[in-house]
Amino acid sequence: MSEHGLLGVPDAGAFLARLTRLDPSAPVRLRSSGGRTALWAHLPWEVLVTREVAGPGPGDATVSAAELLAVLAASGSALPERRDTRWRWPLPPPASRAVESVSGSELARLATAAAGTLREVTASGVSGRAVGQRAVRDALLDHVALVVTPDSGDPVQISQRLVQAVARMGFLGPRDAGPVEARVRVAGGWVGISAPYGVAWRQSVHKLTVMPMGGNPKG
Repeated sequence: MSEHGLLGVPDAGAFLARLTRLDPSAPVRLRSSGGRTALWAHLPWEVLVTREVAGPGPGDATVSAAELLAVLAASGSALPERRDTRWRWPLPPPASRAVESVSGSELARLATAAAGTLREVTASGVSGRAVGQRAVRDALLDHVALVVTPDSGDPVQISQRLVQAVARMGFLGPRDAGPVEARVRVAGGWVGISAPYGVAWRQSVHKLTVMPMGGNPKG
């Protein structure tokens, strides 16, 4: 029987616990290199998140996040049933560059403000007109929350999707901890936020592939 090979169990468990609260059926991809293993997952709002933990890992395998979390909680070592066909998303290039630093408190403020707006608009509507929560959520997620301008190159837009990812995955650390810094990173057509406890990545919109609805297996 294959083993998961994770030694950083508390770190992996924290990542998986947050992930399964956001998406109970989420798969998680484990990719190992140099005695460390990166856990990758795809959030429901089209963002990839990753956290690196100690341990040689299984090489490259995709399993159920909930099943792996249960194994870790029971102090088990077995790798859950492989579900490699469930992984359908490209990964950003391994090489990236930092273009700007952003305070963790500013990212937390932006995430909290968006959540408050969602609650307010869902409850009261816009100009007295009811608006569906899904429509409001999507509009907020697509909003450009932050723009950074590197010393050389074009401005980099940070969508609320990335801000929500680092906040809701706990990548900024405990609220009562000291000040933290995050870095805006770019890798090819990808933009990411690297925080103390993980990284969130999103492919630039112009790089995304648009599929006709008739070709989508989910309709």
